[in-house]
Amino acid sequence: MRVITAATSTDEAQRGARVAILAVGSFEQHGDHLPLITDTVVAETIAGRLAAEYDLFRLPPITMSCSHEHAGFAGTVSISAATLIAVIADVRASLAASGITRLVLVNGHGGNYVLSNIAQEANTAGPAVALFPGKHDVDAAREAAGMETDSHEDMHGGEWETSILLHAHSDLVRVGYADADYDAVDRPHLHLIGMAGYTKSGIVGFPSKASAEKGRKALDSLAKSFRETLDALSI
Repeated sequence: MRVITAATSTDEAQRGARVAILAVGSFEQHGDHLPLITDTVVAETIAGRLAAEYDLFRLPPITMSCSHEHAGFAGTVSISAATLIAVIADVRASLAASGITRLVLVNGHGGNYVLSNIAQEANTAGPAVALFPGKHDVDAAREAAGMETDSHEDMHGGEWETSILLHAHSDLVRVGYADADYDAVDRPHLHLIGMAGYTKSGIVGFPSKASAEKGRKALDSLAKSFRETLDALSI
């Protein structure tokens, strides 16, 4: 898996990108069929596609974030929301020293709620930080890909994530995904009792419905819909 570019400082100076892109993933359980680094791989796959198509300055991903709802599942590692805020603030300050004042955060983990607050605060003086993909982008991508589930019922380790990995990194998907479906649509106390309160396997969703073709079409849709976000950021 290639998660960083081979660009040199000279390459970037010559390109003079005005917008940087940063994948924010996680290191958390994804059942038996997907690796702990799934969210990072998904976010980095999206970020890599966008960086290539829109000529953005691609940063290496943040690989650990706010996965506290997955506590108790082996291998899950979290950092605090305060740490994530500080890391992104430091990244932005460093970019600004190079003349790059706009940043796209590609979020691969639904539990990173704090990224919305980061964007809200950063944009009070004008467009500076974009968070992608938004719910409308994901919904459009699911529809374009012909996915049978929505984001709520297919919350974790399901059709969406498994499809993207089958397309971009099939070697990371284990054969058991076809038998890993778990339905837990009602999750009223997720923040109180965590994932373990609703699923023993760690999956909430339907990976059996995944395919590489769906993953490809979803990425194509995201690459297209990103134009609107980039235009708004560049105002």
